[in-house]
Amino acid sequence: MRLRLPAERPTEPPTGHKIAHPMLSQDGARAGFTGVSLGGALPYGVLDDASCVYGRRHRPPARLCDCGFHCVHEREVAEALLCTAEHRAAVLLEVSVLGAYIRFERGFRYARQRVRTATVGPCACGAAAVALADAGWGRPGWRALAAACAGCVRARASVSLAGFARLAGQGLRVIAGGTGAGDGPPVAGEGFGVPELVAEAALLQARLDWFQSQLARLGERGEQG
Repeated sequence: MRLRLPAERPTEPPTGHKIAHPMLSQDGARAGFTGVSLGGALPYGVLDDASCVYGRRHRPPARLCDCGFHCVHEREVAEALLCTAEHRAAVLLEVSVLGAYIRFERGFRYARQRVRTATVGPCACGAAAVALADAGWGRPGWRALAAACAGCVRARASVSLAGFARLAGQGLRVIAGGTGAGDGPPVAGEGFGVPELVAEAALLQARLDWFQSQLARLGERGEQG
C-alpha cells in the first residue's frame, strides 16, 4: 500500500520565488518572462497557466512528468542562482502559487501562477538600472531584455521599468535593485509617481545624449570631407 500525504487546502495562495528573463514581444505591445531551464522556450505572462513542455495532453503538474511552473520556497535560494554566469541577466520573481500544486522539500511544481514582484538587478556596468534593454537574444516573436542604466541604454530597443510593468499588467510591481536585490523602490504597473517620472526622464535624457553625440560625429565627418 502506497501512503500519500494529506491534501493541502490553504486559505491563502502559497508564495514562492524563482528567476526568469524578462521578455518584450516583437511589436512592443506585451511583456512577460521566460524560464531559465525547463520550459524556457515558452514565454509566459504575469498571470498564466502552465502547459506540458513535452506536448502531452495531461494537465500540469502531472505526477509522472516534469511539467508545470517551478519555484522554490526561500528567496535566498532563488537569489543564489543569480550568481552563476548564465543567469546574471535574469530577474528575481516573487510568485503566487495558484491551482493544483505538488510540494517538494525545496519548492513547488504547479499549474498556474501570478507574478507579483520582479526585482531587476544592476546594469552590467554596476550602476542601478532605469530600463530593460535588448539583451541580444530571444525567442520567436519575443526579445529578451536585460537591466540597463541610463548610460548604457543608447539606441538599443528598451522599455523603462515602469513601462515594462504597465505592459505586463495584472498589478505587477517592478523593483530596481542596486548592488543588492530589493534595495530600490517598487514601481507599480499603473500610473506614474515621482520615482517613475524620474526614471523615464533619465532614460529619455540618455537617448537624447546618445543621438546628440552621433550627430556631432556626423558633423565632424562632414567638415573633414
